[in-house]
Amino acid sequence: MPEPTSTHSPVPGTAEPTPAQIRRWRHYLADELAEAQTYEHLARHSTGRHAEILHRVAEGEGRHAEHWRRLLGPHAQRTVRPGLEARILMFLAKHVSSVFVLALLQRAESRSPYREDPDATAAMAADEAVHEEIIRALATDGRTRLSGNFRAAVFGANDGLVSNLALVMGVGATGTSSSMVLFSGIAGLLAGALSMGAGEYVSVRSQRELLDASQPTQVTLRVAPSLDLDENELTLIYRARGMSEEAAEHRAAERLGHYDCDCDPSLSFQDEKARRAVDPGQQTDDDAAGSGEHEALGTDLGAAASSFCFFASGAVIPILPYIFGFTGGVAMVVAMVLVGMALLVTGGFVGLLSGASPLKRGLRQLGIGYGAAVATYLLGLVFNTGVA
Repeated sequence: MPEPTSTHSPVPGTAEPTPAQIRRWRHYLADELAEAQTYEHLARHSTGRHAEILHRVAEGEGRHAEHWRRLLGPHAQRTVRPGLEARILMFLAKHVSSVFVLALLQRAESRSPYREDPDATAAMAADEAVHEEIIRALATDGRTRLSGNFRAAVFGANDGLVSNLALVMGVGATGTSSSMVLFSGIAGLLAGALSMGAGEYVSVRSQRELLDASQPTQVTLRVAPSLDLDENELTLIYRARGMSEEAAEHRAAERLGHYDCDCDPSLSFQDEKARRAVDPGQQTDDDAAGSGEHEALGTDLGAAASSFCFFASGAVIPILPYIFGFTGGVAMVVAMVLVGMALLVTGGFVGLLSGASPLKRGLRQLGIGYGAAVATYLLGLVFNTGVA
């Protein structure tokens, strides 16, 4: 009877792995080593808990590499290059913001083949699923830090690209002169950039004012000595801020001087929001986290400036052919090509930040932009004046 074969390590008493297995295991080993190096590089350039977490994830990838090294046995002596995706991630980790690299790593972890590969252990497949969630959480931190002004910049540039391309295509299709198309494009650039900047300023300013209006004041400390002890409405303030009745009465007694400490820890606040609301004047490390809503919004002037500049930077691209002397259909084709490339870039950035496929998001942006341009071009043909 022939000896049973094994898909695992070539130990005595089992058959050698097949050439297909050796090739696959070598690629797995190379990719795991490359990913471990990528995580280690990110860890070295991070601080605090991020550095510790990334180092631990790198150790996990190292364990996976050891699994494939054991299976390969003597065949592990011959190495192969990591896959293209792994090499790209290693390059980006050294030259690009870690936020974008983490977003790409999140997608890479989500596509792990270990769930279907019988040569990978169940623990390895589980590790990869956990790694995806770990990297998703770290990437979310980065996305939060990049929100606000960065959001205004990316979407401002995209709006400038689409709106001014549509304007240029629509005006150009009417048959008017190239100089008129150029002047229309410049007018669209200025009008759109000013509108975007003003709108972003008002939007962010209004949101910050709403948040400020929701923050509690120090009125409880100022008027507490004069309160009617028989009709203690101080408890109502704390109830309104989310505390239970018992906890509110305890905190009111503290404010009125009956306690000089939080004598009953069980009466701690029901949630972090309520705790910050009750004692707005006592700034702690946890309280500092409460400013995250303001930080995520960005500054009003910063968001306005970003919107203005990036809308303008996007809106100038469709008129570049006219600035450099192109005319007629050639100018419109060149404008479409330039804007198409820019839309792929901005769509790719949006995809990276959202954890989605950069290519798919880029193609979606391209389709939307070209759809708007074609629609206005057709409308321009309807109103063609026949002017040379």
